[in-house]
Amino acid sequence: MTGHQKTAFVTGASTGFGAAIARRFAADGARVVAAARRIDKLAALAEEFGPTVLPLQLDVRDRAAVAAAVDGLPAEFADVDVLVNNAGLAKGLSPAQQADLDDWDQMVDTNCKGLVYCARALLPGMVARGRGHVINLGSIAANYPYPGGNVYGATKAFVRQFSLNLRADLHGTGVRVTCVEPGLAGGTEFSVVRFQGDQDKADAVYSGVQPLTADDVAESVHWAAAQPAHVNINIIELTPVAQSFAPLRVHRDTD
Repeated sequence: MTGHQKTAFVTGASTGFGAAIARRFAADGARVVAAARRIDKLAALAEEFGPTVLPLQLDVRDRAAVAAAVDGLPAEFADVDVLVNNAGLAKGLSPAQQADLDDWDQMVDTNCKGLVYCARALLPGMVARGRGHVINLGSIAANYPYPGGNVYGATKAFVRQFSLNLRADLHGTGVRVTCVEPGLAGGTEFSVVRFQGDQDKADAVYSGVQPLTADDVAESVHWAAAQPAHVNINIIELTPVAQSFAPLRVHRDTD
C-alpha cells in the first residue's frame, strides 16, 4: 500500500470472515477498527498487529451504540476509508411455517438493521472527504433459494439491493460500494450458530467437500478495495468448485 494509509472498519471481526478480513487489511499496512460483540476474541488480533488494530466492543443491532462508537473513534482511526459490513448470521433451517420468530428477528436485526446503522453512521464522513468504500457481505442465498433459507436468504437479498441503491445515492461522491456474495464456506462459526451449537450437524454440512475458506473471502474483499479509485466492483459472487447449480424441484402426486 502506497501513499495514503487506509483505515478499515470491520464488523463481526472476532471470528470467521471478519477476523480474516481484519487480518488481511492489517497485514497490508492498514489501520483496522475491529468491531465485535465479544471483545475478548479480538485480543489475538490486537496482539499480532499492535496499535494499528483498535479492538471495539460493539453490537451492531444497537443503533445508539453504533452512532456512539463512530463518533468516539480516536483521531487516527476516525477517517474510515473502508467499511466492511460483515456482521451477520443464519439461525435455523426450519421451513417458514415452523420457524422460530426469535431467529427471524435476530437475522433481520443483525443482517439488515445492523448493516444500515453502520453504513449510515460512516457514510457522511466518506462523502465529506470525497472517498470511501462500503463493502457489504451478502450471500449467494440472495439469488438462489433453498429449503429453510427463508428469512436468511431474504436478508441477503436486502443486502444486495441496498448495495445497489447505495451506488445510486452516492453517484458523483467518489464513494464506492461492493457486495461480496460467498457460497458454501467452512472454517467459521456460521453453521454452528445456525444449528444452535450442534457441532455434528455443522460438520455434516462440509463433509467430503472443500468449501471456501475465510481467507478466500477476505482476499475478495481486499481485492475489491485495492482497485484504483475510478474502479467500482459492484458485485462479487464466489463459490467453491464443489458447489454448482441444481435443477428446479418438481412435486409429483403419488396417487
